[in-house]
Amino acid sequence: MQAAEVTIKGIVQGVGFRPFIHRLVRRYGLNGNIRNTSSGVTMELEGEERAIASFLHALPDEAPTLAVIEEIGSRKIPLRGFETFTIIGSEKQAERNTLISPDIAICRDCEKELRDPSDRRYRYPFINCTNCGPRFTIIEDVPYDRPKTSMKAFPMCPDCEREYHDIENRRYHAQPDCCPVCGPEVFFCDAEGNRLPGDAIVLAREALKAGKIIAVKGIGGFHLVCRCDDPAIAVELRHRKQRDEKPFAVMCRDVNVVRNICALSEDEARILCGARKPIVLLKKRTNDLEHLSENGTIGVMLPYTPLHVLLFGDDIDMLVMTSANLSDTPILKDNAAALEALEGIADGFLLHNRLIQTRCDDSVCWVLEGHEYFARRSRGYVPQPVTTPALSAHLLACGAEQKASFCLGKGEHAFLSQHIGDLKNLETLEHYELQIRHFERLFDIRPEALVCDLHPDYLSTRYAQERAEREGIPLLQVQHHHAHMASCMADNGLKGPCIGLIWDGTGLGTDGTTWGAECLAGDCRSFRRMGSIRPIPLIGGDRAVKEVTRVAFALLREADCDIRGIRNAAMLEKQLAAGLNCPRSSGMGRLFDGVAAILGMKEVCSYEGQAAVLLEAGAGESGRSFPFEMAEEKDGGGNRLLRFDWRPMIRTLVREKENGVPATELASVFMNTLIHMAAEEAAFAAQETGIRQVVLSGGSFQNQYLMRRLPDQLRRRGMEVFHHRRVACSDEGLSLGQLMAAEAMLR
Repeated sequence: MQAAEVTIKGIVQGVGFRPFIHRLVRRYGLNGNIRNTSSGVTMELEGEERAIASFLHALPDEAPTLAVIEEIGSRKIPLRGFETFTIIGSEKQAERNTLISPDIAICRDCEKELRDPSDRRYRYPFINCTNCGPRFTIIEDVPYDRPKTSMKAFPMCPDCEREYHDIENRRYHAQPDCCPVCGPEVFFCDAEGNRLPGDAIVLAREALKAGKIIAVKGIGGFHLVCRCDDPAIAVELRHRKQRDEKPFAVMCRDVNVVRNICALSEDEARILCGARKPIVLLKKRTNDLEHLSENGTIGVMLPYTPLHVLLFGDDIDMLVMTSANLSDTPILKDNAAALEALEGIADGFLLHNRLIQTRCDDSVCWVLEGHEYFARRSRGYVPQPVTTPALSAHLLACGAEQKASFCLGKGEHAFLSQHIGDLKNLETLEHYELQIRHFERLFDIRPEALVCDLHPDYLSTRYAQERAEREGIPLLQVQHHHAHMASCMADNGLKGPCIGLIWDGTGLGTDGTTWGAECLAGDCRSFRRMGSIRPIPLIGGDRAVKEVTRVAFALLREADCDIRGIRNAAMLEKQLAAGLNCPRSSGMGRLFDGVAAILGMKEVCSYEGQAAVLLEAGAGESGRSFPFEMAEEKDGGGNRLLRFDWRPMIRTLVREKENGVPATELASVFMNTLIHMAAEEAAFAAQETGIRQVVLSGGSFQNQYLMRRLPDQLRRRGMEVFHHRRVACSDEGLSLGQLMAAEAMLR
């Protein structure tokens, strides 16, 4: 006989791990106990030496689907003479190292019960088990036990209690376990917030079928929901929500409905139907959805809660499902706040009385090379950490301003926040600060240093500066594009050195100018700027980001092209000549904006990046590129730097447009030119440094035309190419890079 203590770290709570262990120890004839701890789970096992070895071998291979085992430790201990295997109460330790499962979509077993008239949970919208249901959005603290979740308000009935304590039951220690007798309830209110009698789901379905817009409370917040088949309803929703052109996401009843409206690859279907159920951006098959999405793709998701399943029934195929929030504010999560904020927007409210502890928007992704490629990483993925080399200190990286996020680092884990939004107002800043405190409590992280961007006007920078001064801890600042490069390196487990092609809208450079289309070389600690583009005058400063004809004018004027077709050309000429509020930017996003305006695709944007999105959507297929020039100059340290001169490209584009070449062809030729330019810069950097690994990061690489062509172009030049897979390439993923850059500096 032998005795061993086994410790397991990872996501092992709330995922059916202890029942799995119970079955496994019975198979191998072992006795002992298991308990949740603040670090994971700990077991004491007694049995034959060979049986314990077999148990440890089988454990990682047979663990539940939702479990993430990061580390298994085993050591011999004295025999205690256990006669059975028991599960004992959770233990709270001085330091917490527990990983928390994200919210998981309804599983097949629960959906089958939901539809079974003989089941006691038939049509119950909060059905769940250890394999599915809310996790992150209901948890207050760890260890993950019911008293530390929103479910503490709902004492279990005797039937649920029996399931909860039955090791053979699928709901054993499922903290959100409940039923119609003891659990939360759903109810329907009219536009004034008056609760209506009757079946809430039936009332909501009747309202939708009648063409009404309703607010639906889900797992991580509210959605505004309406029918998709009548463009007038979507137009009305746009009017009420003041969302004129930004695409709506849709939810389809099942994958067959998705196939009717979108091209769907095998990999896309796998991710769409998986346990996390993100919004997947898919290519449209039909033009019937223009009222929902003006570009070539549409965001599609499948029902991920039992409430969604019931809402669709068997006769509704597709619904608009867009986050319920006022402009530039966080998603709504509380009943009273939703009733007040959505007055005049929603015709009815499908509510429930389970508290949402943590807001969490839907995740959004493309599928690239068989994996998620995030536009937004949130529900279903957060707070699962990115594994990193061991950090020397507890760190908080505060992110940027647009698509704000933060990242807390401890040990070998980097915990990225869910989607926060743009840090431009008090409501979003309060949400940001609240979530930082929540993550620090959940993961027991007390920052010993703070990290932020160089830009002094970002609210995230100000937060970091004020907190560092208040708490007397070091503050490190990381250049924006260096953080992007370090983020992609960490995402791929690279230690460097690397070449970074970093393309986005704007970011403050180390020289005080605005950067945005950069070729860098270095590692997490330091970098050298190897390439960029000719800076573009932004007439009116930030105003040019929205009124993209201002960028078009600047491109045409500097390329000596005809500017008479530009609206307000005389005024813009005067402002440019005077140099009044005309900062220069090497932002790739601005180059896309200007070219989209020249091609007549967009003049004034109603949402960030709209012109670039439409240019990508309007691109046809072409194998050619425009002529371009690379000018060599010296940086501040006397090093060689290549600068892409876009003026020859703009002159050729304008000439071909005047000769009748379609805008669809010119859009693709423009992007092909950028691909060749990027390959030229990377080849130059490789020749200068000997580095062959290239990482791609920055918001401009959300462009799938580039991402499906540029990596191959780089590989043909002998490069090894890496892009994001676990975090977004936009500023949302930048805080991970800040964290890794700060760690390198501290070391």
